[in-house]
Amino acid sequence: MSTLMEQASDKETRQLHDNHENPNNDEMEIDLLEIVRKIIGIRKTLYKAAIVGAVIGLVIGFSIPRKYTVTVTLSPEMGSSKGNSGLAGLAASFLGSGASMGADGSDALNAALSSDIVSSTPFLLDLLEMQVPSSQKDGGEMDLSAYLDSQSSPWWSYILGMPGMVIGGIKDLLSSDEEETDKSSMNGMFMLTEEESQKILSLKKNVSVMMDKKTAITNVSVTLQDPEVTAVVADSVVRKLQECIIGYRTSKAKEDCTYLEKLYQDRQQEYYAAQKKYADYVDTHDNLILQSVRAEQERLQNDMSLAYQVYSQVATQLQMARAKVQEEKPVFAVVEPAVVPLLPSGMGKKMYILAFMFLAVFATMGWLLLGKDLLHGLKYSK
Repeated sequence: MSTLMEQASDKETRQLHDNHENPNNDEMEIDLLEIVRKIIGIRKTLYKAAIVGAVIGLVIGFSIPRKYTVTVTLSPEMGSSKGNSGLAGLAASFLGSGASMGADGSDALNAALSSDIVSSTPFLLDLLEMQVPSSQKDGGEMDLSAYLDSQSSPWWSYILGMPGMVIGGIKDLLSSDEEETDKSSMNGMFMLTEEESQKILSLKKNVSVMMDKKTAITNVSVTLQDPEVTAVVADSVVRKLQECIIGYRTSKAKEDCTYLEKLYQDRQQEYYAAQKKYADYVDTHDNLILQSVRAEQERLQNDMSLAYQVYSQVATQLQMARAKVQEEKPVFAVVEPAVVPLLPSGMGKKMYILAFMFLAVFATMGWLLLGKDLLHGLKYSK
């Protein structure tokens, strides 16, 4: 009997000890039950909040215009030291080992700078002038600048932009109508109007280039409101980017080629003149055996030989330069071309509705369960 009483006493002691060590267990259970009870009590209010959130999400979802994204994937050739490889090396093997056009060195402009090239002001200004399908769907065309003006915006953007429009209108009234702006100046600077600046900023947000440094795979993405226009602009951005890089990579070789062509023509004329002078002298002094005649004939022959050597060397260098122009053109393999998208990108209307429903429900729940008590405590604490 005493043993049973001792066991019961030990059990009660352990329970008291456990409760003393974890006094929050019962309180946590009570708090959770209380929170669930409160949530059930305000469930009708939460239903109303969910409906209000759904309506707000629906309004915002229909107010935000649909946008389409087109991504073109490129695999560009990275700039490297070619040495005597390629066409220039092949030409050197035929023209002689002494023929060499040094190509060592790294490029100042290559595919690794695609993102900076596409976001540059000259590139985007040129892009604004490209022709895109008309938004009227009448088969006509319009420039990209006019298309950007025709894009729709959410209704709240007009409200937020109203002060800027008023200030801009006042500035236009105060400014002289005879003032004209020029995009370029003698120092290479660009003077843009406010409208052009806004369009360039819009293009910088909607046209992006991402490059994987390990694989050199480059993704060019364009986001606009018309799927066909988006695909056309993406294709044009890729083409202009290729032209920009190719133009730089081949510009030095083309300059060398132009210089050598002029030099080749000059040396050719000098050789022909020396050859004709030698031939004329031999024809007029063929029967004379004077030593002075032989000496003059030998001198003219040496001049002709020297002119021919220079002419031959320049001709070799010209052939090398022509081969190098083609060799310097980088290769851009289009892995994924521009395809007209069928579905819009970004969040759909359902996502907006669900997001605002959850936001409204949790905001209402937080206010009713915590906000009121916290505000009430602050009032009484004062």
